[in-house]
Amino acid sequence: MRVAGARWWDAVVDSELMTIDAGDYDVRATPWWDARWRREALAWAEEALAGAGLRAGERAGWGVRLRPWSVVIRIPVEDGTSPVWFKANPPGSAFEPGLARALAEWVPGQVLPPLAVDTVRAWSLLPDGGPLLAHAAAAEEADPHFWEDPLRQYAALQRVVGLRTGELAGLGVPDLRPERLAERFDEVVAVTDTPEAVRRMRPQLADWCAELAGSGIPATLDHSDLHEAQVFHGDGRRFVFFDWGDSSLAYPFSSLLVTARVARRRFGADAPAVLARLRDAYLEPWTDDGHDLPALRRLAGLACRVGPVGRALAWGRVFPGTEVHHEQVARWLGELLNEPPL
Repeated sequence: MRVAGARWWDAVVDSELMTIDAGDYDVRATPWWDARWRREALAWAEEALAGAGLRAGERAGWGVRLRPWSVVIRIPVEDGTSPVWFKANPPGSAFEPGLARALAEWVPGQVLPPLAVDTVRAWSLLPDGGPLLAHAAAAEEADPHFWEDPLRQYAALQRVVGLRTGELAGLGVPDLRPERLAERFDEVVAVTDTPEAVRRMRPQLADWCAELAGSGIPATLDHSDLHEAQVFHGDGRRFVFFDWGDSSLAYPFSSLLVTARVARRRFGADAPAVLARLRDAYLEPWTDDGHDLPALRRLAGLACRVGPVGRALAWGRVFPGTEVHHEQVARWLGELLNEPPL
């Protein structure tokens, strides 16, 4: 087994010659290092692939990506078609395989449909989705238009999925609706070294949440980490969303938080005008119910003010024993002190 950027995990753990990408993370907490888990996971992936009428290529061609929040394996297919992907979630995001399967039924063609899922062990086998929106971003670096259509489609997806809040909750999707967000803030602050200035934001946070809860915009699925490497763009006319491990049942406009932060970094001095266009493109489908755009803009700003709480909580969805999330939780809670990117 070859390890890219090898450090302490440089030892051969079995006779397979798969390449491991561990990035700069300490990934000892991932289940990959348990020989029994590894055998079972690889066998399940091959069986699931066979069930889809495909055959895995030689193990030496498999690539393993280890992160504190997932184990992902790229599996080449013997006939030379696109590879498939095995993913294992930690307990905190064990809902993702079941959610991915449900979304493929509710909004077909708009999400990556799994080839197979094991909802007990939180495993999934996924097809390759083709080129990423990130590729379009690189090709159109000076043009913000590449994000407008995906945001309109994503908002329409949220409106459809928002009719199934009970089913989302039943799948185990974390409940971060405005009515509960201040309570969840209390939970994460209680176990985090949080500056007093952030703790003092609690009454303001509660007021913002109350306004969102009374806005008439219902809760739905929030991807929570929506950026250009989480969207396939195919022929450019239809977009496919994936990677739902950070998602929650929440106020929909919170989805703009990460997208806006990425766009702000990309467009620099032009970011204010770009972000206004992207925000309005996303909000357009929400005007169908009679909500006027100025009111929706205010709600989008409020949603991005409270959104860091959801991002902080998402960093708790790592394999037990992982320490990397503490600094990320604190960083996101600190964002409550800053003006939102919109």
